[in-house]
Amino acid sequence: MMPMIDVVIELSPDACLAHYEGRVGMVHTRSLDGRSVAFPAEALRRVVTHDGVHGIFRLHFSAEGRFESIRRLGGAG
Repeated sequence: MMPMIDVVIELSPDACLAHYEGRVGMVHTRSLDGRSVAFPAEALRRVVTHDGVHGIFRLHFSAEGRFESIRRLGGAG
């Protein structure tokens, strides 16, 4: 079973554009239990809307700690 962590992401459309254009390579956020989490900005392409990225998401990582997937759990969008 892949390790997973639930995070809150609140990014404006402008912030998402910076990530999309490669000006920002990693997303830094907090998990629901308060841990600091970083994952590749490329992952946002799977969940971005015209309003940006807002809500609670589940991140899945490989056993080696590499990001594998993101899924919206709740929130706007």
